[in-house]
Amino acid sequence: MEKRVHERSFASRWGFILASVGSAVGMANVWGFPNKMGSNGGGAFLLIYLFFVVIFSCVGLPAEFAVGRRAKTGTLGSYANAWSTRGKKMGKAGGILAWLPLAGSMCIAVGYAVIVSYVLKALCDSLTGMIMEVDPGMWFDSFAMNTHSVVPYHIIVVVATLLTLFLGAKSIEKTNKIMMPVFFIIFLILAIRVAFLPGAAAGYRFMFIPDWEALKNPMVWITAMGQAFFSLSITGSGMIVYGAYLDDKESVVPLAGRTGFFDTLAAVVAAVVILPACFVYDIDKAAGPSLLFVSLPTILKDIPLGRLFTIILYIAMIFAGVSSLQNMFEAVGESLMHKFPKLKRNWILVIIGAICLGFGLNMEAIFQWGPWMDFVSIYIIPIGALLGAVSWFWVMKKEDFLAEINRGGGKKRGELWYGIGRYVYVPMTLVLCCVALFMKIAF
Repeated sequence: MEKRVHERSFASRWGFILASVGSAVGMANVWGFPNKMGSNGGGAFLLIYLFFVVIFSCVGLPAEFAVGRRAKTGTLGSYANAWSTRGKKMGKAGGILAWLPLAGSMCIAVGYAVIVSYVLKALCDSLTGMIMEVDPGMWFDSFAMNTHSVVPYHIIVVVATLLTLFLGAKSIEKTNKIMMPVFFIIFLILAIRVAFLPGAAAGYRFMFIPDWEALKNPMVWITAMGQAFFSLSITGSGMIVYGAYLDDKESVVPLAGRTGFFDTLAAVVAAVVILPACFVYDIDKAAGPSLLFVSLPTILKDIPLGRLFTIILYIAMIFAGVSSLQNMFEAVGESLMHKFPKLKRNWILVIIGAICLGFGLNMEAIFQWGPWMDFVSIYIIPIGALLGAVSWFWVMKKEDFLAEINRGGGKKRGELWYGIGRYVYVPMTLVLCCVALFMKIAF
């Protein structure tokens, strides 16, 4: 086990950070964050979201990195390892519990692959120039409202993701070293362009001047919490596998903080592009997937070299999406390899890809994936994160957990850090999960 993990470990600190950012940055930032911010009070949602991001990236994310590194494997083995600090029988119970967050990762992957398929469709139509010659809204509806309209693209996305995973962590690292900087550069250019459009100021006011009444709505808090978990890939499963490939010399808390910073920067930059553009072009700011496939092409049609920027933008977004799928597939694959060691890695990945295709191809058009991914981010992901948090901060022995958190040098985390995790992070997540489920059942 040690040799296999070592051969697929990340080669550098920034390689790990960019891979983690790549997992976090994707549709959750470019589509999910502007959409949820637009429909949940603008600036008020941003404040709540930042509150959760700070806590999660300081406590929840390093915890997942740490338990993955300690176990040197994925979700199933990491839960078993954490729970086994309380005894052998507890370890078996933890391994059984781990199937729930692992199933959540698979559910996310199924929907995510469909959305990335639509991005690939947009890229192909950008290459031909079609997307620049038609009304973006009509173009989007022409395939979004038709069943099974992106089957070839869906197959390409899943197969391409599998091919990158066959080469292991170094392939993940190399692709993200190129595409994450490209992603940020393109969106910064677009943000500057949008700033000069007439009427953009109304979008900035909506984003940065809070509607304090929105703070009284519990669904705004619940949605912000789910989006923070989703955006940072804290699912009780996803980031554990990257921790398994992390060198023992690295300190997980600073790495988690940098991951959280760049992920949040990506989300805010995407919102600074999309939401002001909604005010400029009179597009519904809570329109869901069309924010990604209508707003951005509308902006790009109006700028010099717009077609070139469109092509580069969608290439960057595909890589961002594939990097997130890499994490989801890898989390499931690594766990199954630990559970069934006789199965070959590549065959396990092929099985995961086939499951993703099978479920995805039997769904209808993408407009149904908006509600599905909202359900995943508001309910499935937070529950998975809660199961993980309880496992690390309440079940795993404190001394074993802190020993792994503090491995690699740097500032030592002790009673204060652990107390925040145990008495703030876990209860807060539990309460909001319970409120979300209550409101779902009651309303």
